[in-house]
Amino acid sequence: MKILRIPLIALCSISVLLLSFRYYKRFDEGMFPLSEISKLDLKKAGLKIEQNEIYNPDSTSLIDALVNVGGCTGSFISDEGLIITNHHCAFSAVQQASTPEKDYLNNGFVAHKREQEIPAKDLTCRITESYEDVSDKILNAVANVTDPAARITLIKEKIKAIVAEAEAADKTIQAEVSEMFIGKTYVLFRYKLLQDVRLVYVPSRNIGEFGGETDNWVWPRHTGDFSFMRAYVAADGSSAKYSKGNVPYKPKKFLKVNAKGVNEEDFIFILGYPGRTFRNRPWQYLKYQQDYLLPYVSHLYEFQNKALEEAGKKDKATEIRLSTRIKRNANVFKNYRGKLKGLRGLSLVEEKRKEDEALSAYINSSKDLKDRYGNLMSEINNLYQEIYSEASRDLWLSQIYTSTSLLNIAGQINGFRNAMLLQPVSEREKFYTNNFPRLQNNIRQMYEGYDPDADKNIFIKMLTDANQLPKKQRITAVDKQVSKSFDPQKQIRDFTDNLLAYTRLKDRDYVMNTLIKSTSTISSYNDPLLNFEKELSIQIASMKQESDKREGRLNKLMGDYLAVKEQFKPQNYIPDANSTLRLTYGYVRGYSPSDATYMKPFTSVKGIIEKGSTDNPEFNYPSIVRDLWQAKDFGPFIKNELNDVPVAFLYNLDTTGGNSGSPVLNSYGELIGVNFDRAYEATINDFAWNESYSRSIGVDIRYVLWIASKVDKANFLLKEMGI
Repeated sequence: MKILRIPLIALCSISVLLLSFRYYKRFDEGMFPLSEISKLDLKKAGLKIEQNEIYNPDSTSLIDALVNVGGCTGSFISDEGLIITNHHCAFSAVQQASTPEKDYLNNGFVAHKREQEIPAKDLTCRITESYEDVSDKILNAVANVTDPAARITLIKEKIKAIVAEAEAADKTIQAEVSEMFIGKTYVLFRYKLLQDVRLVYVPSRNIGEFGGETDNWVWPRHTGDFSFMRAYVAADGSSAKYSKGNVPYKPKKFLKVNAKGVNEEDFIFILGYPGRTFRNRPWQYLKYQQDYLLPYVSHLYEFQNKALEEAGKKDKATEIRLSTRIKRNANVFKNYRGKLKGLRGLSLVEEKRKEDEALSAYINSSKDLKDRYGNLMSEINNLYQEIYSEASRDLWLSQIYTSTSLLNIAGQINGFRNAMLLQPVSEREKFYTNNFPRLQNNIRQMYEGYDPDADKNIFIKMLTDANQLPKKQRITAVDKQVSKSFDPQKQIRDFTDNLLAYTRLKDRDYVMNTLIKSTSTISSYNDPLLNFEKELSIQIASMKQESDKREGRLNKLMGDYLAVKEQFKPQNYIPDANSTLRLTYGYVRGYSPSDATYMKPFTSVKGIIEKGSTDNPEFNYPSIVRDLWQAKDFGPFIKNELNDVPVAFLYNLDTTGGNSGSPVLNSYGELIGVNFDRAYEATINDFAWNESYSRSIGVDIRYVLWIASKVDKANFLLKEMGI
């Protein structure tokens, strides 16, 4: 499989047009797209193989072993479709496969035979096939458009058309246009989709999530955050949904696992699909994060988790069912608090503001620049002042549906019904048939995280927050139910009680087996919760034109902002991460997070034993780990300098969300670890990277192999990996 099949002249065009980067100086930050890998001097940095063995558009390379799995990264490590990724990346699939009787989530799971492998529900694999710059196609479509709302609408329509054309030309791929630089650069990616993914081996939760939220985003770390899956295809090699007749996928390339690991200051690199970063934004964007989004969402998610954890005490089944949502929330609010600490501690908003003031002075120093960009900085500031003025309301509206499962279900039903009724009468059955599977799946997933008691408490919290919004940011549907003439909290509780008393949406069986089962039932059913959601959606719809206008203005302004910055401060500008395939490189290295402290880059099993001696239940671990450690039964996985098995390690690579599960590779391109986290100080990576504090964390492959062989007796996997 060739990742890129584009003529040489097109490659030259892409290298100039796509990103227009200057030569990269090693040791700088960077999540480098495929188009930039050839510009790096990785040999000088410490790479021992030829650079085109990492990425070669004309042949097989390490890139071919990479896979995007459920929003994380994974890598093929055998010719039988075996994938290694993080425990937390498989968490939801394991949770959905678990029951109180078969508690794989807490006890772990090992499939010693292929027929014992469990379907990983809702997980698919995506493999990058090729990419193509489509910036001209998109930007030419809006070249003469001055209305911001029309601009963003046309961009979205053009992207949709390009995707449809690509998928029509090749029925075997899934296409996606990614915005590399906002308002400036767009790239069409073609992906192969594998729909049958199965769980092979997941360690027990007290290995895979050792330390829980106590240790999350913290170093030193002792978490065995790994899991194994397998991708399957139909017998003819085509992508297919789960079937007993499917066969293991044969990847074009798989990674060699090196059980010897690495040492401090060794050169390493990561390939993966980092999610989102926001480093090419003005200071006002960081202020929005610091003053509005981060504090609001972190507080809300913490409240949600308290409600969900209380609900989980009712019984084991509820605890298992809510565990994925709790884990995701906890991960977000601790991450957001780390970002807040970083923004404030580093005075990043002020630092960025000074940079933008210098940029403004540069624009005003030249008549040509002033003629073209003279209003740029003031227009950016004016736009963000508008965003600030409505931030509280907009954040509430962005969270109300994901916060309350029943309201989200109501929104799905109302949205589906409205779209269906817009069709000609003769076309409604066809619309229903074509779109029903997606509706059914969406609602099913929402019920997975639903608990009536938690949902009610969270809904009351959201209504209370809405009632406290400023006068110019009110939620109309809430104001109709809550006046300030007498006890608003009583009104909120009474309103909630009435809604839940009369809605049948809390009855999953009724919704799934009756309400949405035909065009007539979905058209005729009505209740107060659907009506409340409808009022919310009307307000959201009334705001859409203004929202589109702002998005269009931002799109144009950010394109100009980067264009003039490239003139003001010539350097390599790497596009923000956007879930496309990237490379980052650096070294195994500790750091000093505070005065008179130095964090060493390796932890060991000894640290598990030490933490386990405390009263914190999140530091529980299987007793066999202690027995093996006391007997010094480390096998070939010992790190001599530690006289122990290394558990996790630190490195100064540039990573973010989406890099979870990314393979950590040594100078020979061999797998020596699996990336899973960042140190608390590095949560700020989404906005800024700095070698002194930006550290990522991976589980050492020696610990993975030791647990697999010594604890869970999964030696068949080591054999398959060639260990």
